[in-house]
Amino acid sequence: MEIWEAVILGIIQGFTEFLPVSSSGHLELGKAILGDTSVPEESLLFTVVLHFATALSTIVVYRKDVWEILRGLLQFRWNEESQFSLKIIISMIPAVVVGLLFEEQLEEFFGGNVAFVGSMLIVTALLLWLADKAKDTGKKVTKWNAFMIGIAQAVAMLPGISRSGATISTSVLLGNDKGKAARFSFLMVVPLILGKIAKDIYSGELSSQSADLSVLGVGFIAAFICGLIACTWMISLVRKSKLSWFAAYCLVVGLTAIFIGIYFQ
Repeated sequence: MEIWEAVILGIIQGFTEFLPVSSSGHLELGKAILGDTSVPEESLLFTVVLHFATALSTIVVYRKDVWEILRGLLQFRWNEESQFSLKIIISMIPAVVVGLLFEEQLEEFFGGNVAFVGSMLIVTALLLWLADKAKDTGKKVTKWNAFMIGIAQAVAMLPGISRSGATISTSVLLGNDKGKAARFSFLMVVPLILGKIAKDIYSGELSSQSADLSVLGVGFIAAFICGLIACTWMISLVRKSKLSWFAAYCLVVGLTAIFIGIYFQ
């Protein structure tokens, strides 16, 4: 992988992790367009590095929230922060179960199937359009809401289903406040990303022997900077009910991907 390719993929990951257009789907499309020929181990390591960069950008943007949650847990007090942490844990259950039981089956969807990615982007477009029509409320995320949002996150493990789009849309359709929905959506993924990275490292699936540190470095920086921008921007857009913009984008890209997948692959 060349330096410029790493920058492009880092930018794609950084923006699409938070914007509701599916980061995994766009990475698959990006790799297909760029003709990614990296070996599986190197490609996996690069993907993990990009995800770590966006997780770190989330922590930076929500650093006050993260600190309050950690302080509440360390003090062993049953307060608002510890209750929020419990909801985060509940939301992780569906994705953890699906990830552990169906990891090999999920990996089969990441083989450059452009038409499949396109069809899932259309599903994302529908979710965003429905959520954009919902009325804003002051309702907080409940424990049951957290579990339902977690199911949406598990479904979003498919390339083309936007994780942020699916979780925010599900939360809003359940009647939750749009600002609170975005905050919960962004924070709930951090433990999953860090846990997945730890699992890959522990299992020995990541190989850094043949890795190009310069490629990993520029990819990380690009994803981190773009993640900071996208996370802050997305919070504002959700509150202003601008999800229909992304619904239209996902629809166009999805239809284009299906056309390319059917006629050119």
